[in-house]
Amino acid sequence: MITKPIFKGVATALITPTNDNGVDYDSFGRVIDWQCEEGINALVIAGTTGEGSTLDDAEHKAVVKFAVERINGRCPVIAATGSNDTRYAIQLTKYCCDVGADALLCVTPYYNKTTQNGLIKMYSTIADASTKPLILYNVPSRTGINIEPETYAALADHPMIAGIKEANSNISKIVKTAQLVNGKLTIYSGNDDQITPILSIGGLGVISVLSNVAPKITMEICDKFFAGDVKGSAELQCKMLPLINALFSEVNPIPVKAAMSAMGWCENHVRLPLVPMEESHWKVLKALMQEQGLI
Repeated sequence: MITKPIFKGVATALITPTNDNGVDYDSFGRVIDWQCEEGINALVIAGTTGEGSTLDDAEHKAVVKFAVERINGRCPVIAATGSNDTRYAIQLTKYCCDVGADALLCVTPYYNKTTQNGLIKMYSTIADASTKPLILYNVPSRTGINIEPETYAALADHPMIAGIKEANSNISKIVKTAQLVNGKLTIYSGNDDQITPILSIGGLGVISVLSNVAPKITMEICDKFFAGDVKGSAELQCKMLPLINALFSEVNPIPVKAAMSAMGWCENHVRLPLVPMEESHWKVLKALMQEQGLI
């Protein structure tokens, strides 16, 4: 079984504009429209960058529903539905399927964590309840747990598990995963500094923070690779590295919210426990954005 990819290229892990009154839907709609006009390949809604962890249940559902309706088929909508409470993950997954999301992004359980057998059982249970394909999201730096290559292999034959967002930064393990799943799961980079390396081992794209501020440049990294210009892709990956590093100089999405605010897309507002970017870090990010002509 070779899984049909949910997207090829770049999916923006989209910010959720907020202010003191709640979600800023006017700004959210404008950001969505701009991303679609730029030709983005997919949009991830209410994930890490979208501050899904501090959206309450009603907000999370409303944000996904709004995005599905606003995007209106212009690109695939991937709704983040992962949780450390599997019952809630199932509830949210069913809701997002019902309102028209094209796929779900399911992070590993955080804080309570689990064993590898627990991951297999959890993901299988969520996938059994879903009518849309799942992308498994592995980000050990945030969750304290890693999906091992053998665990991916054990899940690869489930008909509703389609892909991997891999942000474990361990290229050797990602290579082993690619070998073991053997095309049954689509691999996407979860780190903007590893787009070209992941493509080189058969990955089909990236779920990106960088593409919030620079969608066309991020897509160009992928497009060059897919066109056979591996050198050009690698050169652009390296050229963008300082900006990528600045976008992660504080906890995501603090820097990208500051960047999007400077570009006029939203207020520079994050929810506690996050706080706005420190001035010293912002000066570096601002200068790099000016070098790229983003502001």
